Amino acid sequence: MTPRTFLDVRSDAEARGIEFIDLKMLDLAGRLHHLSFPLSRFSEDICAEGIGFDGSSYGFLKVEASDMVMIPDLDTACIDPFRKRPTMTMFAQAHLTDDARTPFSQDGRHLARRAEQALRDSGVADRSHWGPEYEFHIFAEAAHASGTNDAAFRLHSGEAFYQNAYHACNPHDRYDDFRDEVCACMADFGIPVRYHHHEVGAQGQQEIEGWFADLATTGDHAVLSKYILFNQAERHGLKVTFMPKPLLDNAGSGWHLHQFLTKGGRNIFHDADGYAQLSKTALSYVGGILMHADALCALTNPSTNSYKRLVPGFEAPTVRTFGKSNRGAAIRIPSYVKDASLRRVEYRPPDLTANPYLCCAAILMAGLDGIEKGVDPVALGYTPEAVPASERSPSDFLPRSLADALDALEEDHAFLLRGDVFDEALIARWLTIKRDEIAAMNKRPHPYEYTMYFDF
Repeated sequence: MTPRTFLDVRSDAEARGIEFIDLKMLDLAGRLHHLSFPLSRFSEDICAEGIGFDGSSYGFLKVEASDMVMIPDLDTACIDPFRKRPTMTMFAQAHLTDDARTPFSQDGRHLARRAEQALRDSGVADRSHWGPEYEFHIFAEAAHASGTNDAAFRLHSGEAFYQNAYHACNPHDRYDDFRDEVCACMADFGIPVRYHHHEVGAQGQQEIEGWFADLATTGDHAVLSKYILFNQAERHGLKVTFMPKPLLDNAGSGWHLHQFLTKGGRNIFHDADGYAQLSKTALSYVGGILMHADALCALTNPSTNSYKRLVPGFEAPTVRTFGKSNRGAAIRIPSYVKDASLRRVEYRPPDLTANPYLCCAAILMAGLDGIEKGVDPVALGYTPEAVPASERSPSDFLPRSLADALDALEEDHAFLLRGDVFDEALIARWLTIKRDEIAAMNKRPHPYEYTMYFDF
């Protein structure tokens, strides 16, 4: 990303006939918000002092102490093609209202950069690299309701396959042209795409695979990719969802994250003589992630729906282990990778109900903890052999519910506090927000309960 000055961005906006500046920022849970103002108000003061907003509405602070400012990140400025009037959009970051405009510790983009700095400070590596796989569903129609006297959803995909739809071809793959449009738009936003295809799910499941970027940029790309998909779907009269498990007995959607570390430009995960050509450093990184996997789930799989995906039988990563080409393992080592500079591991549990910045930062901190402790994943029992799920003990599996994951995070989060990447206040706030979601879900009758119990 090329650094840009205010004058660069202002001159570019004027040359393009821009009328509005738009600032985008995630709330703590990971939902996107924005604020727009006329180009005439775009000034150096705004870039230095920020624009005031209510932090409590972003889930950040209590109402009685919620005044904050958002400050534009000029380096991310680009044209927003989904606005009728010419608009330049960019990410913003949350800051406190003190004279120094101190970065707010719970803002995801600040947190992602602190995680990258913690990696550099450790001396282990200079940079982390992340390659995301975006899985999602497209529906021709989608409706849902939850009230006092009704609760229901209805989805129609316009597709039906006898068997799995992995790499299904047109005309049966009805949304290949749509994915073309999305990937072209992603390129306009500077988001690299490796390829796209129909996924296994027989009713509109899709995948777009991205390419490697640093941690903070990967978070930005995730936010913008969802923004592009939702807006393109709206233009086509379609509905897109990143829900991990929108359909019963169908494949779920994850956000698989390929990753490796470099130092001095060299991939420190590669060792030609190691297991799957992974270095001891890489294996310790794997061990750290698996050692903290239960706690990580609270940040990588932070919805009640996430745990309807993490069940055996659908190639879902349910087992706390690793191995070559093992899609049921939490960590898979892609066996097709021949380029030593791209030697990597793939963490498969995450889904995009996560805040992508918090998700990636937490994974990195777990891996770094494993490296610094010299963790041997095999010695901890995380064997690379593909053992059938039926032969494993319950302790081998990832959490089966969000409540279990939150309990694990409450007990095991010291590794996240290193270098002030996360802080206790954020962990406490996260636990509160997510336990409130569980309580809201648990107090509502489920439609299937009527099937089971109404005439009991």
